[in-house]
Amino acid sequence: MQYDGIDARILEIVQKNNRLTSETIGELAGLSATACQRRLKRLRSDGIIEADVSIVSPRAVGRPIQMLVLVTLERERSDIIDKFKKAIKASADVVNGFYVTGDADFVLYVTARTMEDYEQFTRRFFYENSDIKGFKTMVIMDRVKAGFAIPIDSPSED
Repeated sequence: MQYDGIDARILEIVQKNNRLTSETIGELAGLSATACQRRLKRLRSDGIIEADVSIVSPRAVGRPIQMLVLVTLERERSDIIDKFKKAIKASADVVNGFYVTGDADFVLYVTARTMEDYEQFTRRFFYENSDIKGFKTMVIMDRVKAGFAIPIDSPSED
């Protein structure tokens, strides 16, 4: 996957606001709208842009309880890891899931309507899964920053 300096500028722009028109993005990046559309299409098809999303306030949609959950598996076998990854992807309560190194095997970002709902989730998702050794929940007091913007480095000219 390769991109040039103009692509880098487009990536910076759409990460801040992906609702801008191709005309506006092109203007900011020094391109025509058509050239901008072609580049955006290529950035998407190459997998550099993975998704176009909106960041929703959990509180505004009735899910004010937010947690980070550290999950440790009973043993690290590829079939167990793959099975748990599928469970993460299938759960609407799990907003983000990461397979990590360190003290835990996975870190999950989970939202819930109430603590009682979260308790029910833990029963279904963790206690009923014999591959889970344990989990630790950290309740989020305040979401200080929410986003997916990645710093974009312009490619070096060789």
